[in-house]
Amino acid sequence: MKNILVPTDFSANAESALHYGLHVLSDEPCNFYILHVASLLASAEVTNPINETIIKVKSKSASKTKEQLTKTLEQTKKESIHKNHHFYALYDSGFIIETIKKYIEAYSIDLIIMGTKGASGLMEKVVGSTAGDVLTKVKCNTLVVPQEVEFKKPHEIAFPTDFNIYYAHNILNAIYKVMALNDGQLRIMHVGKDGMQLNQEQIGNKSFLIDYLNESFEHRHSFHLLTNKSIQAAIQCFVESRDIDMIIMVAKNLNFIQQILFDSTVEKISFHTKVPFYVIHE
Repeated sequence: MKNILVPTDFSANAESALHYGLHVLSDEPCNFYILHVASLLASAEVTNPINETIIKVKSKSASKTKEQLTKTLEQTKKESIHKNHHFYALYDSGFIIETIKKYIEAYSIDLIIMGTKGASGLMEKVVGSTAGDVLTKVKCNTLVVPQEVEFKKPHEIAFPTDFNIYYAHNILNAIYKVMALNDGQLRIMHVGKDGMQLNQEQIGNKSFLIDYLNESFEHRHSFHLLTNKSIQAAIQCFVESRDIDMIIMVAKNLNFIQQILFDSTVEKISFHTKVPFYVIHE
């Protein structure tokens, strides 16, 4: 039984992420924990004994939010078609990252699924600040789902890498599980410059990955080298040309992830508006 944590602020993108998770994991027994975290400021005002007006307003607001969370839970139950999907509502207040960490430990969470609007202004980053904080500060596999995602199981899966990390068992196992969802095809892509060679460490890491994939997915993977492009532009081109359904990245390679997700403007990259990305933690 997988334990899935789905943070929600009741926005359209959060709702989209929840439904995408239900669809992708439709054949997997899962416990879905739908979490809403009220702001710490609101929580502080509720407990402030000086201003009774604020207490009443905030208490009413909290009650309304809990009702909304319950409504989301009940509606999700109705829409789920898997008899082994179970749903639980969690309401808390405080800092969202610390609260998420608390529930990951309390409920042995295997995966976080969360929505993102992506870039919304000329100089905005690919992922929003909350999703970015979860990816970089919470050590739990995370699936980030854009609002306009197509509800289908991933078949064409892109795995951009610079071969600078060792592919440990947890990484390979997570990739295996994603590929098993829909008999997926893994497209390993490396962005390099003309004439640039891999160093010995990169060669060793790539060889290990090849050995694993040949043994586990002999006819379901391919390697692709893209040259003379920025990483962002290369991935965008690759995603669009190959009709990619999901992008997998490894959190250990934080510098590489930051180049892809945090250093791009709207003008440079657009794949994030349609394609989910799955970040694996060791």
